[in-house]
Amino acid sequence: MTQASHHTGTGTGTAQPDQLLEMYRRMRRIRRFEERASDLYKATEIPGFLHLSIGQEASAVGACWPLGARDGITSTHRGHGHVLAKGLDSASMMAELMGKDAGTCHGRGGSMHIADPGLGIYGANGIVGAGLPIATGVAIAAKLRAAGDVVVAFFGDGAVAQGMFHEAVNLAAVWDLPVVFLCENNHYSEFSPASEQHRAPLSARAAGYGIGYEHVDGNDVLAVAQTMTGVVARLRAGGGPVLVEAETYRWHGHYEGDPERYRPAEEVAAAKERDPLLVARRQLDTASADAVDEEIDKEIEAAIEWARSLPEPAPETLYDYVSAPRLPIPEPARLPADAEIFRSMDAVRLALEHELAADPSVFVAGIDVGAGGNVFGLTRGLAQTFPGRVRDTPISESAIVGTAVGAAMAGMKPVVEIMYMDFIGVAFDMLLNQAAKLRFMTGGRASMPLVVRTQFGAGRSSGSQHSQSLEALLAHIPGLTVVMPSNPADTYGLLRAAIQDPNPVIFVENRLQYGLKGPKPPTDHLIPLGKAKVIREGTDITLVSWSRMVQDALAAAELLAGEGISVEVIDLRTISPLDRETVLASLAKTNRLVIAHEAVRDFGVGAELAAMAVDEGFWHLDAPVTRVAPPSVPAPYAPSLERVWLPSRDTIADTVRRIAAV
Repeated sequence: MTQASHHTGTGTGTAQPDQLLEMYRRMRRIRRFEERASDLYKATEIPGFLHLSIGQEASAVGACWPLGARDGITSTHRGHGHVLAKGLDSASMMAELMGKDAGTCHGRGGSMHIADPGLGIYGANGIVGAGLPIATGVAIAAKLRAAGDVVVAFFGDGAVAQGMFHEAVNLAAVWDLPVVFLCENNHYSEFSPASEQHRAPLSARAAGYGIGYEHVDGNDVLAVAQTMTGVVARLRAGGGPVLVEAETYRWHGHYEGDPERYRPAEEVAAAKERDPLLVARRQLDTASADAVDEEIDKEIEAAIEWARSLPEPAPETLYDYVSAPRLPIPEPARLPADAEIFRSMDAVRLALEHELAADPSVFVAGIDVGAGGNVFGLTRGLAQTFPGRVRDTPISESAIVGTAVGAAMAGMKPVVEIMYMDFIGVAFDMLLNQAAKLRFMTGGRASMPLVVRTQFGAGRSSGSQHSQSLEALLAHIPGLTVVMPSNPADTYGLLRAAIQDPNPVIFVENRLQYGLKGPKPPTDHLIPLGKAKVIREGTDITLVSWSRMVQDALAAAELLAGEGISVEVIDLRTISPLDRETVLASLAKTNRLVIAHEAVRDFGVGAELAAMAVDEGFWHLDAPVTRVAPPSVPAPYAPSLERVWLPSRDTIADTVRRIAAV
């Protein structure tokens, strides 16, 4: 691991005149772009929020100066300067701010969410600090490819208070990643001065993480470029992460329209005396600098006129870019009766092993998944078989999922583990605002082939924080695929399909089923995502379930068959996207619907199925749609209470009898 070091870059560096002139050109492009964006916002030609970085141009240009096309950056809600400095064209970006279809992200991202992974730009981000764990993902992709690429993660001093900052920097240090965490310290966290937000300086924080630290005058583009050139060279040679603090100042408020009551005008005026463009201009020939000014003014005005002439996205494109198209997977043949028997836990390991062997872009990461082989022993031996590609992480759920997001955008296929489903709340931003939305917000530029494996299961007195079935929470988020297998063969086929899928998939296993035995499928076994399956034919009533509750539903159907009630059982397998056609076709046949699930009853997936039946299947209904599920009470610890709380074969059977009699 890189040991902490401390260096302060002061004064103006040296560069060839043509290099400084190019740095000035890039800063001038950022300045003029944002000045005109401010005008257009006031004229209502730019909708939505607008956060400007005027005054901070030197840190953006200097930081990106030593970067190549393959190197990456992540940015912030104040990211125009970063992405322009990395090479994004001003015209498509202006069109994006205006919400035009020809914009960088087809009008889906706007000012705060501009990205182009093809240029190494892995996203400006509306969530403070979110770019930091994403940067660790881009960096692990670079490290696994061993191509010498580096990543620069821009953030403001306010992001230091985020848990994502700690998780990302710590993970980068532990994994020795080629990432520069570049803090543009403009001394304000939104409306609050830095003195009211932090007690420890960044130099002390870097020492605490055991990584390098550099300080530089963020208004001097030559000093920033000189510092970053040295830092980037060390990282390309195998050095670990470095924290660089560039002191600067933003001239405008936190957002356009900010009344700025929190800082005196005299302070802003004093800061403008260190205007990064003036600092550079003092070393340039005036005529050359004036010519650049004229050139950039024309470029930005042309970009504005071009953007104004463009259409907005057509209404019929509303659903575009939410998810990537899936390759069709046929439903596999029924497994032979004499097939070898294996367990669900074997299915998980074998599916991971198969995909790791078949595709070098696949890697596995999570808490104790490597040397420890997972808390349930599911990944035992994989770290030894695939060195470097089955990686232990700190207990940092946001960093784990954020790493998956960044690595997926960088072309990898990460499979990360959240040990218990209950813990997704700790990483919810990375699921809700990043994995689920980045493909849409970038107009399809960001690929997101990642899998988050997790598990749940009530019935063993695990208590309220280790028993929750939270699939409805995840299924409610557009862009996420949620899969919950009910048997060993499906676990194998669905997990392999999830890893191969181009979309973010949350793969939820039930830990009480890890020992469940069933027929072992062939190694090429795949099951289509988004397709339910009728696993028992019936004529009197449709019974829909998923995950472990399917086994109770089958047991109830078998019991009721002896009473003359024919129950058709459907295993959803995939919760979202929901296979409405299979459920509605069964309802049309039986005219009755019961839904059984382990998640609490209120506002659940069962409610969605019931609403669908009443809406699209109303004329087929001969009885009320009914749900069998736990009451809206946290999972109890005491066995006596948990038995009452959790549905069983008998409670399902009782409900089916009642509905069948209507």
